[in-house]
Amino acid sequence: MKLQFAAALAACVLAAPLSAHEYTLGDLVIDHPVALETPKTAKSGAGYLSVTNTGEAPDRLLEVRADFPMVMLHTTEESDGVARMVHLEGIDIPAGETVTLAPSGMHVMFMGLDNPFEVGEQVPATLVFEEAGEVDVVFEVEARDGADGGMGDHSGHD
Repeated sequence: MKLQFAAALAACVLAAPLSAHEYTLGDLVIDHPVALETPKTAKSGAGYLSVTNTGEAPDRLLEVRADFPMVMLHTTEESDGVARMVHLEGIDIPAGETVTLAPSGMHVMFMGLDNPFEVGEQVPATLVFEEAGEVDVVFEVEARDGADGGMGDHSGHD
């Protein structure tokens, strides 16, 4: 009986991170890494997530590593009605705050795609933080909901 209970408990504990799509690294909680499906000819795709710093010291997302020719942190800036991408050297994660990477704002740019991102695929990546270190995550590819107008932030990427 104890063995069955322990096995059931272990199964629940192991399944929790998968269903929650949440990762923890020290004081950082990374929630819902997601990439959006791309058109068939797209050479780049975007990734989004949120990072909550539950600690008392700030941290900084320095880079994202993945199996693509280039992966960069970007933000969207608008000038004269035209949105353009600006490379970020890092993203500050203040103590006690949540920073969200979302369409029309900060995002991860996966560049040099050989194939489009399709709904249901997974994009493995490593987030590198200045203080907390590294954590492996999976960006789940989801359908575009139209909120970003189709290509949204990413029509200008090759």
